[in-house]
Amino acid sequence: MANITKKVSWSGRGEDSARGETTPLLNGAAEEVRYTRQSSGGGIFHIGRLSTVDLEEDITSEEDSARGRPREIPHNEKLLSLKYESLDYDNSENQLFLEEERRMSYVSFRCLEISRWVICGLIGFITGLIACFIDITVEKLAGVKYSVVKQNIEKFTEVGGLSISLILWAVLNSAFVMLGSLIVAFFEPVAAGSGIPQIKCYLNGVKIPRVVRLKTLVVKVCGVICSVAGGLAVGKEGPMIHSGAVVAAGVSQGRSTSLKRDFKIFEYFRRDTEKRDFVSAGAAAGVSAAFGAPVGGVLFSLEEGASFWNQMLTWRIFFASMISTFTLNFFLSIYHGKTGELSNPGLINFGRFVGDSVTYNLYEIPLFIIMGAIGGLLGALFNFLNYWLTILRIRYIHKPCLQVMEAMLVAAVTAAVSFAMIYFSNDCQPLGEENSEAYPLQLFCADGEYNSMATAFFNTPERSVRSLFHNPAGSYNPLTLGMFTLTYFFLACWTYGLTVSAGVFIPSLLIGAAWGRLFGILLPYITTNSTIWADPGKYALMGAAAQLGGIVRMTLSLTVIMMEATGNVTYGLPIMLVLMTAKIVGDYFVEGLYDIHIKLQSVPFLHWEAPATSHWLTAREVMSSPVTCFNRVERVGTIVDVLSNTSTNHNGFPVVTEMAASDEPGKICGLILRSQLIVLLKHKVFVERAHSRLSQRKLQLKDFRDAYPRFPPIQSIHVSQDERECMMDLTEFMNPTPYTVPQETSLPRVFKLFRALGLRHLVVVDSENKVVGLVTRKDLARYHLGKHGLEELHLAQT
Repeated sequence: MANITKKVSWSGRGEDSARGETTPLLNGAAEEVRYTRQSSGGGIFHIGRLSTVDLEEDITSEEDSARGRPREIPHNEKLLSLKYESLDYDNSENQLFLEEERRMSYVSFRCLEISRWVICGLIGFITGLIACFIDITVEKLAGVKYSVVKQNIEKFTEVGGLSISLILWAVLNSAFVMLGSLIVAFFEPVAAGSGIPQIKCYLNGVKIPRVVRLKTLVVKVCGVICSVAGGLAVGKEGPMIHSGAVVAAGVSQGRSTSLKRDFKIFEYFRRDTEKRDFVSAGAAAGVSAAFGAPVGGVLFSLEEGASFWNQMLTWRIFFASMISTFTLNFFLSIYHGKTGELSNPGLINFGRFVGDSVTYNLYEIPLFIIMGAIGGLLGALFNFLNYWLTILRIRYIHKPCLQVMEAMLVAAVTAAVSFAMIYFSNDCQPLGEENSEAYPLQLFCADGEYNSMATAFFNTPERSVRSLFHNPAGSYNPLTLGMFTLTYFFLACWTYGLTVSAGVFIPSLLIGAAWGRLFGILLPYITTNSTIWADPGKYALMGAAAQLGGIVRMTLSLTVIMMEATGNVTYGLPIMLVLMTAKIVGDYFVEGLYDIHIKLQSVPFLHWEAPATSHWLTAREVMSSPVTCFNRVERVGTIVDVLSNTSTNHNGFPVVTEMAASDEPGKICGLILRSQLIVLLKHKVFVERAHSRLSQRKLQLKDFRDAYPRFPPIQSIHVSQDERECMMDLTEFMNPTPYTVPQETSLPRVFKLFRALGLRHLVVVDSENKVVGLVTRKDLARYHLGKHGLEELHLAQT
């Protein structure tokens, strides 16, 4: 066990487990375990010893002497944060649950199944409406902005003073971005970014605070409109995925906790297990609305999001995706029908490849694979630069006002760089009928010509991608594409991670389409027969797929998304080869962008498999202790004291048989959650009250569902001194069949059981079925395979 490297010396308290602050031994020898019982409760067992290091303590003497340095927030990609709790994806099969299931008839179960389909339909419909609103608003705002700037440029091109046009462009960009950044930084910070890493974590079983709130949805939608209209190198596909997930989380519960409105519908689905499935459908509906790709949405939710899956869920998610696409197309067609425009198949309309663009030859396959390798290298470089840039932001730009100022700076710099690239470009192309430029800039070009560089910069990113895919050969010269690729690459890298709502899909596709088209243009120069490389558009498509695959490391879902978005299945095989090559090459250097940001947020994310070299670790060595246990019939004062203890904010408690000896743990007979105990205390479910004449009504599952998901804090529940002496019978409410493992079980087996079943707590028992420890998500997530073998990350209250 000498090959485990302890990367960080900080440790903290666990939130999800009934445990203290100790970390498991890694020296191969089992530490002597001591069992103590609290004198107040009689039923509280503590196993192990306590040890902690405060994060606020100075680590080295050098820091003591560095009093003149500005205080910074330490980046914590080497830590696992304890501020994240786990979700309960395993149903608690207590007596109340079993009694309700027995009372339900076949018709009741069929009604529930119909309700699931209705909810998925509502999710798709509302997500489509939101996508339609975003699309129309962005096009209108961007159209006004580009029209004003275009008129100003044309005016001052003739009389001089183009610096005024530059200032106008920068001011308009900064104004939009300032508004979008303000609402994110000061009202809902979790709405920053694309939201895909947060949704991945949620579906993985991690409770990200406020990630599926109504307020988050409003800020996300308004923020992405401002970001795209502000000319940043961003897209709106990631925020659409997050928006769909928020819609799903709200609709499936039949109420809004933010608005304090309960519609008394869908009450059966008020639990984490059901909510998770609907959030998967919402994420897929977001993809479908963004790209017009229902099948791609299902595969995206499977590949990038959902950690748990079943066959019926697949069909429901596909139904939600279809409804989302249909709703978007229907309302866009109505809107565009009034304005004389054509409707799009999705927010991101790549257009359909026709003519020479729909075919490829076998001898081009090696070229496509080479493009995949280039995309993997460029994607790894993008992720590496963004990684260090994010660390700098975490350290130095953590105040909201600084975050807004940085976003405005990036917006102004983007406008200045774009203007400079257009100004110094002499790539003039004739403006013919085959060119469908939205805002053609003539600048210093002759009459009847337009500046080709402006096609890429002076436009929304989606239109720029479309022009790179479909504009005829000769529309761009190599220097234009090379300069655009270089500048937009660094602008997009700088932009991702700002405190704005923004996605990375479209910037990645735009970068790849530019260098892919350049690749196709340069091919005739290295061969004798230039006619075989007739159309550079297909190389733009391959470059776009390679670049996006190199950054986010998606394969199957992205292949289908690209095929559906372009309306062409011919390129299925080469796109898959390109994406696989990009992923293999990129993974050799650095992780995917979403995984990097998940790690930087110190989220205890569980991957598909346990580390490859962890078979020699056992449950005894990874489990957490001490474990706080309750007796089957426990004193109310003891329960209140344990729940009120802020130093050990436990969420799960094994229930054991009462032991006479004070130095031994009890045998496991159940598991009860903090949320359940809170509801029991709120309703005064005490043994004495049940036996008295003032017997209250029997508690039902509805009482627990009504309190979900924002259970009241223990401080809000008043328990009198007399009530503290009462007893509480946990038999009816605890889960009598919790999952347990022997303490000699290997780590991969524990990992597989924990992740496959979506557990929050896994009890470790000895040969006599006595509780000796508890395994939670953070105990498993802190082991990963690093450069020096199996490494252990410590826990921190960050």
